[in-house]
Amino acid sequence: MTDFSGISGKVVVITGGARGIGLATATALRALGAKIAIGDIDEVSVKESGTAKGFEVYGRLDVTDQQSFESFLDEVEQQLGPIDVLINNAGIMPAGRLVDEPDAITRRILDINVYGVILGSKLAVARMLPRGKGHVINIASLAGETHIPGLATYNASKHAVLGFTDTLREEYRGTGVRFSSVLPTLTKTELGSGVSTPKLLRPAEPEEIADAITRLIVAPKSKVRVTTVAGAISQVVGLLPEALGDWLGRALGAQSAFLDDVDSAARKAYESRVRG
Repeated sequence: MTDFSGISGKVVVITGGARGIGLATATALRALGAKIAIGDIDEVSVKESGTAKGFEVYGRLDVTDQQSFESFLDEVEQQLGPIDVLINNAGIMPAGRLVDEPDAITRRILDINVYGVILGSKLAVARMLPRGKGHVINIASLAGETHIPGLATYNASKHAVLGFTDTLREEYRGTGVRFSSVLPTLTKTELGSGVSTPKLLRPAEPEEIADAITRLIVAPKSKVRVTTVAGAISQVVGLLPEALGDWLGRALGAQSAFLDDVDSAARKAYESRVRG
């Protein structure tokens, strides 16, 4: 049985914490006694969530802006003390064919999903290294280990997060600062709205991802995949010859899940919000 007592009193910062996986994680950790700070670009939603859940710190955070990020971390440390864990969770997933993706959206995906993770990690590590302890957890995706039509730029961003996190793990080995990646399957959040689930798989609940993150904090390791079945399929497909792996992906429905099978009406609100 896992002992979660070590989480009590830890200062945890979560980006993209107003909803979805970020909010579920903040809620789970708060219940275990962690001191929680959530930041989100949606100032109204983050204040509503922070107030409703009784988190210690909450406010607007633009992960693509160095001043915004640094100021937020400064506020957290002034109010709660040194940051123990940073969870880089903020991310967006516009879907569609690459030729239909405006350049502004391509840059927005990369700015939030890649630069935001790099910036947050850099700022956190600079604070953690002098203390010789800390943990940076970057939310990637199983899409970072495979290729899914309709998510070309998103796939690229999550491949980048995995490579970045693995590199930091080696670069700072022995310093006391830990680095982990979390690879969720399609999850029941607004990000996955209107998307069909590939065969043999089920969408994860946000609470399942939160549980995996909680366990990572207690017992750090380089990667955790959620769900177990989806993670196993992703790893197996990656080991197969290219033609066979591609065939299996098509057989499971990955070819159309984010293209022809999308319920555009159900996804409209999310797409409008993340596309600005």
